[in-house]
Amino acid sequence: MIKFFRKIRYDLMEKNKTGKYLKYAIGEIILVMVGILLALQVSNWNQQRIATQKEELLLEALNKEFVKNKAQFEGVIVRHERALASTQFAISQFPIDPETINLDTYSAGMGSWGQWSTFNPTQGVIRSLVNTSSFELISNPELRVLLVSWEDVLADYKEEEDQALYVLQNFLYPEIAEHISWVNGMSDDRSEKDYLSTIQYENVFVRREIDLNNILGWEENEDNELKLIKNTIDRIIELSKPVK
Repeated sequence: MIKFFRKIRYDLMEKNKTGKYLKYAIGEIILVMVGILLALQVSNWNQQRIATQKEELLLEALNKEFVKNKAQFEGVIVRHERALASTQFAISQFPIDPETINLDTYSAGMGSWGQWSTFNPTQGVIRSLVNTSSFELISNPELRVLLVSWEDVLADYKEEEDQALYVLQNFLYPEIAEHISWVNGMSDDRSEKDYLSTIQYENVFVRREIDLNNILGWEENEDNELKLIKNTIDRIIELSKPVK
C-alpha cells in the first residue's frame, strides 16, 4: 500500500502537477491521521472491554462474599434477640421468691440469656479491592464509598458486640457460677436457691439487657450501628449484583 501511494506521488511530481501533488499529499496525511486515530480508538475500546470484564468478575465475587456475610449476620442477630428475650423474661420474674417460683418454668424461659455470638464476616474480596489497584476498576462511585467505609462501619458495630462478650465472660458468668451449677442448675443440691432473690443476681440480668440493647438498639427507629451495618451490607449486595 505504501509503495502504491509513493508511485502516485512520483508520477505527479514527474508530470509537474504540483497543485494536484499538494492536494494528494494533504489527503494522504489525513488518511494516515485517521488511521492512527482509528487504531487508538480500537486500542482504547479493547482496554475498556477488558476493564469491564475484570470489573464484572470482581463484582460477582464481591456480591457472593456479601450474600454469605448477610446470612451470617442475620443468624447472629437472631441469637442476640433470643438472648435478649430470655434476659427480659428473667427480669420480668423479679423479685423472685425461691420458695414459690416454678424453677422448671423459670429455667426454660431464661435458658438462652447467656447465649452469645459475634459477627465475623469474610473479607477477602473487599480487602483485596481496597488495598490493590483493582479498586480503580469499580466504576460506581457510591459502591466505592461503601467499600472504603466498610472497615469503619464494621468496627463500630463489633465494638458493641466485643464489649458485651467481654462483660459476659469476665463478670456475669463468674458471678452466676459462684452460686449456681452450670451443669445441673438449681436441680443441683449445692446450688444456692436463695441467691435468686439477691440484688447481685438481678444485676446480672439488668447488665446483660443493657449490653444486648446496645447491640440491637434501644428503640426500633433509632439510627444505630446495627442499622448502619445492615444497610451497608444490603446496599453493597444491591450495587454489586451481576448484570443479566
